[in-house]
Amino acid sequence: MNILNSKKSLGILIFSMIATNCITYYYTTKKNATDTEQTENAATATSDGCMYDIKRMDGFDFIKPILFVDQKCEASNLNSLKQQVGEVVENYKKVGALNSASVYIKEYNTNGWTGINTDEKFMPGSLMKVPELITILKMEELHPGFLNKELLHNKNYVADKHPNYESKSIVLGQRYTVRELLKYMIAYSDNNATALLFENMDTNLFKKVFTDLGLPSPDIKSSNYPISAKEYSYFMRALYNGSYLSNKNSELATEILGQCNFNQGIVSSLPKNTKVSHKFGESGNLSEQQLSESAIVYLDNNPYVITVMTRGKDFKQLPAVLKEISAVTYQYFSQNTSSDGI
Repeated sequence: MNILNSKKSLGILIFSMIATNCITYYYTTKKNATDTEQTENAATATSDGCMYDIKRMDGFDFIKPILFVDQKCEASNLNSLKQQVGEVVENYKKVGALNSASVYIKEYNTNGWTGINTDEKFMPGSLMKVPELITILKMEELHPGFLNKELLHNKNYVADKHPNYESKSIVLGQRYTVRELLKYMIAYSDNNATALLFENMDTNLFKKVFTDLGLPSPDIKSSNYPISAKEYSYFMRALYNGSYLSNKNSELATEILGQCNFNQGIVSSLPKNTKVSHKFGESGNLSEQQLSESAIVYLDNNPYVITVMTRGKDFKQLPAVLKEISAVTYQYFSQNTSSDGI
């Protein structure tokens, strides 16, 4: 009888220990999970309470790659730069050289950004050649060897207006590889090369480039695509980050953009040997002219992206605006090198 009672007591003891451990494990696990979730949520905000906006790419079954991680609010450490750029814009507006401007600047060491009228929309003009470049390189990834395909230039592009900046153009009746046409399109902003590439481009993939980056899908039949400096910067940032194309093709794209021969805007105020990957675009009509440019400036230890979009009555006065904003920005980052960030 005593033996039975002892066994019974031992059984109750063992059961109590198991139950206690299970309850402890449950609440400990739940608490850890809660703590982890709170930590992850806290990680989406900076020390000053600014939340992060994380853009991911869809289209996969098991992964969702990160494209960009942005602070939703402007960086307080760039307030001085914002003020200087704002003064440049206002000075040109006072003398009648500028109607308005949109400026977006993002430094890569701290992931901070600032700008002026960052949501104001402009017509990109030849800036649209960059998403076309990205599309062609994406086609190369899907169909290796596409860059070596030869295309015949058998008809000239008919422009609805005469561009202010012209450079080299492909020759009627000659064949060019897709790779060669990309250089003409970007380095020389050649509309004939652009049109020939567009005829051989997957337009659905072209639209997807925009939607993948969180932008509205463009109407292929329309020449209008209003876009802000902040929005347009996504294309340049995707290339610098290597987050959309492969590393190889991101490098190729920025290398080609580094050969852009437009030197009257952002590049004109930079030291001679500064590496820059950039593209410009012009648009407008008789009553209003627009000139825009976007660039990745490879400043030693402090690279940054800058996009400037301008509109005014006299096109000849707009390059000076881009030049001075670029000069102020370069000088600021040259004197204020940030520590590594996101």
